Amino acid sequence: MATTAEDVREIALSFPESSEKLAWGMPTFRVGGANGKSGKIFVALGDDDTSIGVKCPREDRAELIAAEPEKFFLRPGHDDNYDWLRVRLAAVEDAAELRSILTDSWRQAAPKRLAAAHPELDRSGPKGP
Repeated sequence: MATTAEDVREIALSFPESSEKLAWGMPTFRVGGANGKSGKIFVALGDDDTSIGVKCPREDRAELIAAEPEKFFLRPGHDDNYDWLRVRLAAVEDAAELRSILTDSWRQAAPKRLAAAHPELDRSGPKGP
């Protein structure tokens, strides 16, 4: 079963201090917003809800894309200078894999105090970007 934009929304909003906000006409999910600030984006839905952008260190992207090019990709000219990776939702195996990918992205964007307060969301789980 392919994962959907609704699966992304449900999982993303389940993380501590996560919220949804429109940016560039698309839903984005943020963490750590306080005192009128929006927080940092950890996932953004693509234009047609078939892909998402997630946080991923630039040095890890090539390996992930080479291992699973049907799942991971970059938008040339747009993602080149950012720590982001695109994920095709149809290629994500199930909700558990999607949760792993989103958890990793959330941890990269979350304030250190928040990530430290939630060891259950550590990176020792299944491999994600």
